[in-house]
Parts: sequence; C-alpha cells; structure tokens
Amino acid sequence: MGEGFQFIEIVLFAMVAVFLILRLRSVLGRRTGAERPPQRPAYAEPRERSDDKVLPLPDRAKAPAPGPEISYSKDPVVNAGLKAITGADRSFDIDGFVEGARTAYDMVLASFATGDTETLRALLDDDVYDRFRRAIADREASGETLETTLVALRSSEIVEGRLNGRTAEVTVKFVSELVSVTRDKAGAVIAGDPHGAKTITDFWTFARDTRSSDPNWKLVATRSES
Repeated sequence: MGEGFQFIEIVLFAMVAVFLILRLRSVLGRRTGAERPPQRPAYAEPRERSDDKVLPLPDRAKAPAPGPEISYSKDPVVNAGLKAITGADRSFDIDGFVEGARTAYDMVLASFATGDTETLRALLDDDVYDRFRRAIADREASGETLETTLVALRSSEIVEGRLNGRTAEVTVKFVSELVSVTRDKAGAVIAGDPHGAKTITDFWTFARDTRSSDPNWKLVATRSES
C-alpha cells in the first residue's frame, strides 16, 4: 500500500509542475502593452535623417592633405633635397633609410673582406660592384687575405640629398671604429694593425629610382676622408 500511495503522490506532483510551467509560459510570452520599450544601446548609431541618406566621402579629385613638416637636416640645402625626394616618393622614411644604410655599411665591409661577391652584387650598382670585384680578384691572385672587424659604428649622418630626375640620391657620412688587417700568403701582416682600431670616416651615396616597385637602395659611390 505504501508504495502505491507514493506512486500516486509522484503523479500528482508531476501534474502540478506541468500546470505551473504552462501558466508561466502563457504569462511570460504575452505582451500586455504596459511594457517599457527596449532601450537603445549606448553605442548605437544615430537614426538617419531623411536629408542625410548618403555618408559624405572625401573628394577624390582633391590632392591628399599635406603631411607634417619635414625637417631632416639643419643644412637647408640638404633638407630641401630630402623634401624633394619625399615629394617624389611618399614612402620615403628617413629613420628607416638610415637604419638600412647602417646595415648595408656593415654587410658591404664584411662581404668585401670575405670575397662574398654574391652579396655585394645585391647591394652595389654596376660601377661600384666592378671596382670591388676587381679588388677582390687582385687580392686573391696575390694570395692575400683581408680581415675586417667593425668595432663600433659611431655615427651615421645624412650630408647630401637630391632628386636627379626620377632618381633619389642620398649620401651618408659614417664614422666608425675599424680594425682592418691584410696578410700575405704566409699569414704575415702587410698592412693594418690587428691590435688597434682606427677611426674611419666614409661617405657613401645610395640611389633608388623613385618610380620603381623595387624598394631597395644601391650603393653608387664611396669615398673616404683621410
């Protein structure tokens, strides 16, 4: 008997639960007209006015707004040349250029010392490459070796900038501490001091066609200050 009453109680509880669920659904799912309208989120777009159907776009026929004033050098002549380059090539970035020139300086010195003509071919223009290649060939023919160590690159300063037609040319003054030693076939030192660094001042000119899709600059001229 006890089990029979327990079963009847479970059935009654289940019927009551179903009744309550149906009542709740009928109430929660019905709109009475007294509810508050849903609030617009704070980030919602303002409602469009009838006279504002199209968002205003910049006039494509107008020239782009001028960029910030450029001041790359205290020398007005150099500064004018660099501004001309920027006018021809809006992607020209002075900081990026100087950083790239410093990297190229280190790579060219190391490649020339080791005779890495493949790397030099990518960094130098034809005339400069031919001079470097001949010097490497003469050194190898004599059985000599060159050891170059860039101890420190003290400074790198743009001293010339100009736009020659469509070609941009920028000259950088490098001041470095360099150990450079030339040895003969027997390994004896014939030039330089392996134990002492010298202060070297170089002027390297880099060039690039401003209308070319190739972003790389090439070394087109070198000279040293004695």
